[in-house]
Amino acid sequence: MRLDRALRDAEAGRTRTEADKLISAGRVAVNGTVVRKGDVKVDTDTDTVTLDGRAVTSRRFRYYMMNKPAGVLSATEDRSCETVLDLLPEPLRKLGLSPAGRLDKDAEGLLILTNDGDLIHNIITPKKHVEKRYYVRLRENWQPDYDDRFRAGVVIDDGYQCMPARFEGGENPKEGYVYVCEGKFHQVKRMLAAVGNEVLYLRRLQVGELTLDADLAPGEVRELEENEVLALSKKR
Repeated sequence: MRLDRALRDAEAGRTRTEADKLISAGRVAVNGTVVRKGDVKVDTDTDTVTLDGRAVTSRRFRYYMMNKPAGVLSATEDRSCETVLDLLPEPLRKLGLSPAGRLDKDAEGLLILTNDGDLIHNIITPKKHVEKRYYVRLRENWQPDYDDRFRAGVVIDDGYQCMPARFEGGENPKEGYVYVCEGKFHQVKRMLAAVGNEVLYLRRLQVGELTLDADLAPGEVRELEENEVLALSKKR
């Protein structure tokens, strides 16, 4: 890739102009030789790029966890409503991030944002069997047969038979947990409606092996650790 691109990929939000200024100032070297042109080609797997003597690691893909608040769309843009990307700090808005799947507008909880299309595909494709865990608060008490009905494949309002899922009742008879591997429109709410109940509150707690960070306030994001990305990327 171009040297200026490698510098931009190394730091979230760094612009091409900023990268070019660093290069023209003689602060960047490739394999120990100062380079002053941003269009020089480098191989980030074999070449050593340094900035002020420190090695630069180019990261093409970025991965973030957001604690999505209610009232915000899981979309990249919308003319009439605030989106999850609008909540990001300015430097992160330049990375081309997209939500890996969606949460209902009124739902809260774990949302993964990335520019890695393969990972998004891995998370949202039902055949990959990446399980998502949701906490639900219900209008009526949950019933003992919910789990059996979910495992058998609930038929929702449009006639679609959902993939086998799971329901785990909470200690409170109006609280529970739903586990699904697909993400049809309002699916968790429609599944509970199909068994005669109504979801009053919905919060996603987990995607695969990744659990929502309890320290994240609504609307906050943090970058995923390498082991967390690897856990999401596991082939199933």
